[in-house]
Amino acid sequence: MSTSIPSSTYPSTSTNQKPLNHRSVVSSFIFKLPSSYFSHSSSSSFFLSTSSNSDPSIPKPLVALFKRSDKVSTYTHHYAPISGSIESTDPSTLSAAWREIQEETTLTASDLNLLRQGKPYTFSDESLGREWTVWPFAFLLKDPTGNGEGSEKRININWEHEGWAWFDPLDVQDTYHFGGVPKLKESLRRVWFEIDLGPEAGKVLAEGCNRLKEDYVSGARHMAGDALCILRDVIDKMDDGALDEEDGDGKEAKWWKDIRMAAWHLWKNGRASMGAAIMSALLSALASVEAEVFQDHAASSKDSEKQLKPTIISVLNREISARLSTIDQISRSFASYLFRNLSSFITSQKPLSILTLSESSTITHALSHLPILLPDCVLDIRILESRPLLEGVSLAASLAKALSTDLASSNDRQHSITIYTDASACHATQGVQQVVIGADRIAWDGSVSNKTGSLPILLATQYNAKEAKVVVLCDSEKVALPGPPEQHVVEDQGPEQVTRAWMGEGSSKRIRGAARTVLNFAHTTRTEKRKKGKKHEEKDKTRVKAEVRNVSFEWCAGGLIDAYVTEEGEWNGENVKKKSEALQGLDRRLFGPL
Repeated sequence: MSTSIPSSTYPSTSTNQKPLNHRSVVSSFIFKLPSSYFSHSSSSSFFLSTSSNSDPSIPKPLVALFKRSDKVSTYTHHYAPISGSIESTDPSTLSAAWREIQEETTLTASDLNLLRQGKPYTFSDESLGREWTVWPFAFLLKDPTGNGEGSEKRININWEHEGWAWFDPLDVQDTYHFGGVPKLKESLRRVWFEIDLGPEAGKVLAEGCNRLKEDYVSGARHMAGDALCILRDVIDKMDDGALDEEDGDGKEAKWWKDIRMAAWHLWKNGRASMGAAIMSALLSALASVEAEVFQDHAASSKDSEKQLKPTIISVLNREISARLSTIDQISRSFASYLFRNLSSFITSQKPLSILTLSESSTITHALSHLPILLPDCVLDIRILESRPLLEGVSLAASLAKALSTDLASSNDRQHSITIYTDASACHATQGVQQVVIGADRIAWDGSVSNKTGSLPILLATQYNAKEAKVVVLCDSEKVALPGPPEQHVVEDQGPEQVTRAWMGEGSSKRIRGAARTVLNFAHTTRTEKRKKGKKHEEKDKTRVKAEVRNVSFEWCAGGLIDAYVTEEGEWNGENVKKKSEALQGLDRRLFGPL
């Protein structure tokens, strides 16, 4: 499809004031990166440090720009990214970007990786009576050979372009002489943040986003703390600036705008399923910086200008340190909740049956400290093993060690831990008094996204243990912006985590043979999907499709939950709603104007 960024002439001197019609477009930049762009020291940087995602034949990053042909109606012979309108049939803006790339270059997901997304922005073109919202994306051209050869041969432009070329991103300008479409650099800088941050700070941010994106081990709480550390390190590498230095539009300090944009990238280009906690932690930290540096006029003199960076870093370090006490506060809140609601079990030394799953660091800490906070408490802990990674087994081990200490146990008080298979969740709920789940995200309506397996526990509890209480144990920062749960990402980790158990030594010969059969069908299905993506009219070749789904998180409706226990105490649905709305206010103030 032809790019929808408009104008029939460039530059325009039109004074036409006709009403503006709004349209949304995607702008996709295709990059290739040298091997040196990403550090190889981080064990979590697999996604972008492998040879298939870098080109050793180039000394610096390059971005492809496409010269529009004379067959399109606007901006003929001007350089542009791959652009086009977002259609009503596109499931998402990212889907629209992939569709436009395929239409205009024939490239698909087998040729490209999504590198990052940029913050959308809006501008007007009065010459056409249009207001445009641009959604920028950056994609990385794969190099399967690892030697830089042949990657460009996979780009086959259609009639909308007369040619294309590689450019240094830092050389792209929004000038008439450069020959690009309007706002070309503005769109580019929103995905290539090195333009604003500089090479050192940009590298730290790029590696930090990648580390967050590829971290499938840490929980949301840990990743939010990691995001704060990355932001601090980005700021440390930024050039010193003064508060009275304005950006191009003359509205605010460029330093402050760059810091907020870096935080936005950590939120949006890290691990999407953990975005609520990451965003909340970053917004809270930015609000603290805003209060101390700007509202208190900390940089009103030349001497204080020199202290701008140390002041901001000091505020972030304070935010990072404060997080260490949060988990203790949550544990105390949980102990208080149990004492209020299940005191008969606490004081009589009758075993208190608690059911949980997975391996939340918050839940681990809270359960480990219960015997210390409630000395008369005897615990009967039931844990689902939590396939495919078996985090429940690790939780059981941690609790067994913690509860065996002199402080947590005694001769006349013995705690018990039982591991249940995921399939026996219904059995695990029988006779239970308390169900505890964590949260990776809490929606505005109180619904909770947590490890897959949480919903069967809650439903089985309603059937088997109607008197049992269901508690979500988590930081308040897990609350997300207002909006339905369905708008949040569904994270599928792929089949490998599941299928390696099928092929393991513990499986019988019959199961291993069956696994190979299923995997062969699944491989055929994936291959046909890739072919179909390149040629829409191609029909399926097999009569059977096979897929292995490994969805990490699932939503539990707020109506299934009795309370949310946070560092601020016991919450209900109304508390969640107020927190979400407060977060929305911060989002609009700190990220909205970017």
